[in-house]
Amino acid sequence: MLPDELLKESRISLDDSVASKKKALERLAELLAEAGKPPAAAQIYEKLLERERLGSTGMSHGVAIPHARIAGLKQPRGAFLRLEHGVDFDALDGKPVDLLLGLLVPEEATDEHLALLAELASLFSGHRFSSGIRAAPGSEEVMHLFYPQALPDAASSHS
Repeated sequence: MLPDELLKESRISLDDSVASKKKALERLAELLAEAGKPPAAAQIYEKLLERERLGSTGMSHGVAIPHARIAGLKQPRGAFLRLEHGVDFDALDGKPVDLLLGLLVPEEATDEHLALLAELASLFSGHRFSSGIRAAPGSEEVMHLFYPQALPDAASSHS
């Protein structure tokens, strides 16, 4: 199960029109930055780019999970970007990427980082999940796909 505060609707961008890997990383950095709080988008972008230089975070089936460790971060933070058109991301299968989940984790959280990456990779490897994300009309529906366990609680709290 994903940490509750990992993803928020405000950090989801759908049908974004960026046209390159670098622009996608810049957009994720903007989404991952929180107004008035460090780290700034420029620092996040540099960390994501630094990680990409070690090897592409592009998986397969149009998915990439750019990630970085950030000093001073207290808990993992994620952002989701769905592109209008896939971009070359040096993915494992050589295909363009249109679904990106940016992930920041505290610098010292090595085990947590690896476990979260594994969980996200497993989630995105499911055809139903990826198809659902691609078809989702809005960020609320995307949130329900990432957090299906929240549905019953959300429904009962509005009664």
